[in-house]
Amino acid sequence: MPSVASAETPSSSPPHARARRPVRDALDEGFELDPAFIEDVQAALRANDHEQARLLVEDLHYADMADLLERLDSEDRRLLIEAIRDDFQADVLPELDAEVRYEVMDALGFEDFAVALTELDSDDAVYVAGKLDPEERAKILERTPPDKREFIEQGLAYAEDSAGRLMQRELVAVPYYWTVGETIDFLRSTRNIPDKFYVVFVVDARHRPQGVVELHRVLTSKRPIRMQDLINPDMDIIPTDMDREEVAFLFRQRDLAAAPVVDKSGRLIGQITIDDIVDVIDEEAGADILKMAGVSEVDQSSLYTAVIATAQSRFTWLALNLITAFMASYVVGMFTASIEKLAALAVLMPIVAGMGGNAGTQTLATVVRALATRELDSSNALRVVGKELFVGLINGVLFAALVGAVASFWFSDVLLGVVIAAAMLTNLTVAGLAGILIPLALDKAGTDPASSAGVFLTTVTDIVGFFTFLGLATWVLL
Repeated sequence: MPSVASAETPSSSPPHARARRPVRDALDEGFELDPAFIEDVQAALRANDHEQARLLVEDLHYADMADLLERLDSEDRRLLIEAIRDDFQADVLPELDAEVRYEVMDALGFEDFAVALTELDSDDAVYVAGKLDPEERAKILERTPPDKREFIEQGLAYAEDSAGRLMQRELVAVPYYWTVGETIDFLRSTRNIPDKFYVVFVVDARHRPQGVVELHRVLTSKRPIRMQDLINPDMDIIPTDMDREEVAFLFRQRDLAAAPVVDKSGRLIGQITIDDIVDVIDEEAGADILKMAGVSEVDQSSLYTAVIATAQSRFTWLALNLITAFMASYVVGMFTASIEKLAALAVLMPIVAGMGGNAGTQTLATVVRALATRELDSSNALRVVGKELFVGLINGVLFAALVGAVASFWFSDVLLGVVIAAAMLTNLTVAGLAGILIPLALDKAGTDPASSAGVFLTTVTDIVGFFTFLGLATWVLL
């Protein structure tokens, strides 16, 4: 039997006849919201002219509406929600930052928020519901229709980073023995067809996927041809427990637009589409960048979070860095007598440690990305280690010569230039090796390199840099 699952999404309302500002005037040349447009909206809201505010924003794309809500302050945000309450676009909700979404929920109220949730596709509804606090989620789900609530609860039962949580229940599936003509007639006559779909899934009598047929092949093939003759035999099937990063890797490797998701019995229960994968890649890349800066996942929406909450989320990282700073300071303290005798050492030693840290960070960023995209693994790790070793040596020689010459001229001491050149060469070489070996070791140990490699790298480059420079200076100069 054919199957079509879809959310009951009402069609968009016709544009109003009265004059209003064109949508293109709301965006600048880079397709971002024009600051002048935002000021116009704020002025209308603060003048309590809700009708003008509604006219200004009613043709905005839902993603642009989300951007607008995020750029307004809390009071203007509440006023805008009141102005557009009757025409609120449900698709705005998944696009919002978590903190802003809570404010929008408060402004809408549980009833209207629940209505908006039912208008979303199943994957977006699960995503939004999953970001709510359990108590608020329960209140929202109490106000949703039973069928929609069942879909959301089933989606929430899967692990947060799994394909089951990511999948969309809306799809088109037809029996393998159907013809192209029967499929097209079915698509034309079915009311609950998904708003967007890229493929038609072909299933057997037990609803197990036998293959996929791209939509363009359905539309360009002759009516008598059977669907089973058009299927792609190299179909990639995704189990519900597959990690979403694994799913994103599969889509990137195979250039997929959509893929079926099956339960433990092999039955087709959903699909994952490329638009969801784009979001996953964006979120994972952003999360890795923030982790490397010591920002936790809780703090990712720090633009909208309270000051105290943001400070608390960053405290642990700063405390860990303080410990490593004391370790580096201890190394410096070992050479206090040398620094007292030769003040130039205090002037020059930050250069050695700083250059090592920067060089190591360059390697670290490259390696963390390569691990995330699976371009780096045990099969090519040795070759990459060798490459980074030589890169460190080349840069070490070049910068050692440059810094050595500058230090010799600055302090009129050739031996001091030789010492800092040797320290620079050593630290840049060590930094290149540490930048790859540390994330590889952490990845092998099952720890996310993006979140912790930077601490270890900074400690290594600081200690090696200070110890090498001050130690050589003590031995050679003093």
